[in-house]
Amino acid sequence: MGFLPITKKDMAERGWDAPDFVLVSGDAYIDHPAFGTAIIGRFLESCGFRVAVLSQPKYGDAAAFTVFGRPKLAFLVTGGNVDSMVAHYTVNRRKRHDDPFTPGNKSGKRPDRAVTVYCRKIREAYDDVHIIIGGLEASLRRLAHYDYWADRVMPSILADSGADILVYGMGEKAIRKIAFRLNDGEGFGSISDVRGTAFVTDEVSWLKEEDYETLPSYEKVSRDKKAYAQMTAAIMTQSDPVNGRMLVQKTGGATVVVNPPALPLNQRELDEVYALPYEYGYPGIYDGLGGVKALEEVKFSLTHNRGCFGSCNFCSIALHQGRFVVGRSHRSVLAEAKKLTERKDFKGYLHDVGGATANFRGPACAKQEKNGSCAHKKCLYPTVCPSIKADHSDYLKLLRELRDLPKVKKVFIRSGIRYDYLLADRKQDFLHELVSHHVSGQLRVAPEHVSDAVLKCMGKPPIETYEAFSRAFYKATKRAGKEQYLLPYLISSHPGSTLKDAVELALWLKKHHLRPEQVQDFYPTPATVSTCMYYTGLDPFTMEPVFVPRSREEKQMQRALMQYWRRENADTVRKALISVGRQDLLQGKNSLLPQGKNHREKRF
Repeated sequence: MGFLPITKKDMAERGWDAPDFVLVSGDAYIDHPAFGTAIIGRFLESCGFRVAVLSQPKYGDAAAFTVFGRPKLAFLVTGGNVDSMVAHYTVNRRKRHDDPFTPGNKSGKRPDRAVTVYCRKIREAYDDVHIIIGGLEASLRRLAHYDYWADRVMPSILADSGADILVYGMGEKAIRKIAFRLNDGEGFGSISDVRGTAFVTDEVSWLKEEDYETLPSYEKVSRDKKAYAQMTAAIMTQSDPVNGRMLVQKTGGATVVVNPPALPLNQRELDEVYALPYEYGYPGIYDGLGGVKALEEVKFSLTHNRGCFGSCNFCSIALHQGRFVVGRSHRSVLAEAKKLTERKDFKGYLHDVGGATANFRGPACAKQEKNGSCAHKKCLYPTVCPSIKADHSDYLKLLRELRDLPKVKKVFIRSGIRYDYLLADRKQDFLHELVSHHVSGQLRVAPEHVSDAVLKCMGKPPIETYEAFSRAFYKATKRAGKEQYLLPYLISSHPGSTLKDAVELALWLKKHHLRPEQVQDFYPTPATVSTCMYYTGLDPFTMEPVFVPRSREEKQMQRALMQYWRRENADTVRKALISVGRQDLLQGKNSLLPQGKNHREKRF
């Protein structure tokens, strides 16, 4: 069937006079179901609509948005698979030199705040055209939000961009409803009841008060941190598709209305999304530009689920994909795998069978589908909820079926695994098969920190849970006759982390002979609970104060402690230890100053 049109020539070859939708993206166009542009484009195509893709247009020129002419129904605008500001800047707000979602891995092909810039240029080109925004960048900015890069609270992206409507979360159901209603001649003025959407209105007298919750206004949350924390708690509470209510927030002289989340796709619907005719590559025009690096990691990977009931406070998945997990059918996953094995460049390795969390296959518990997620509880924190029936049998069966496919040599799991959920499965047969068949030498897991206080702010289980998993992993690995290692992922300077907590983490790394080669500082991204803590210094659910490491000096000390063994960090580590009264760690066997090489320690 070929790629969706990316040039006017492509469109003409299909015999179109104009597209129904022009899908504008901050990413290069990769026709693979790991990329939102491909999913929405193919999904609308399957509904009978004509979709053209305008990827990375020259954003300084309004004429660049007229390549396909005026679409019959609307422009669809997304910043891409990642937030454009995260794509452009490191946690230290330094400009990145690369962009894996751009041909040739070059940065600068999309603007900062891409969704807003694109919308404004579209308005220059076509003043009264319909504009629908979506994707991660729009989804997480649907209401007032703290913007780390500007270091201030910004209004809903609807107010800044001038778009007509915003689709948040996984957008298939919402965009289909909107598309058909636009095609029937309905205007955006009356398309105000679609789940999973947000819009701006002059007044809300037409709404029933019992149907919505009023949030503090943008003006209030931008100057009152307590109000911001209260807003965050309300957004999280109302983010469940079963029992979430409409949210209303005044912004200037207008009001932003956020409808309840869309109901998740069921298994049949999710299977249909992955059965669409993707090309599993990018148009040939990108080859001469160096290809698109983002495809490499996912080209031979399979997504078997959607959603995550882990709900870590620093993660945006619960807000975007939702806490309700839906697993694809075995038939669907196997059909896609067979398609991948038939590609000429397939070498026999399926690189991943995962998703937001690899070892989730369905809802957290029997109650979740009918009653929704518990509003004031987490499924896995502080311990695994007793209502959860931890069971890997269906996932194991799927992995075995994939291993048995012709041409498949090895099936790896590279997505994150919730080890607390794994340990809750008393059978432990999944752990045995994991280490025997699905680890490519190293398995990345995410304890994130070791301090109870920090882990509480993260919404992660205590470090003892990770240590129990580590013992079980190495025991199973030895029994399987393999040499494999855990690579714990850790975050520095997360809200709640004091220098004393950082010292505790450094001592834990030394005790376990671990040397992280790369360290990730906490990166505040829009709308997460951890970002709220970073901005307000408050836990939004308890309103208790939270310590936040803010200064560059303190962050450097926390980061240096995670790499205490590096000689270039010696002065910073010494200063950190003295500042917290731990001169006992300046020398002796427990010293955190460089002591020379220790070949027992594992670098990761």
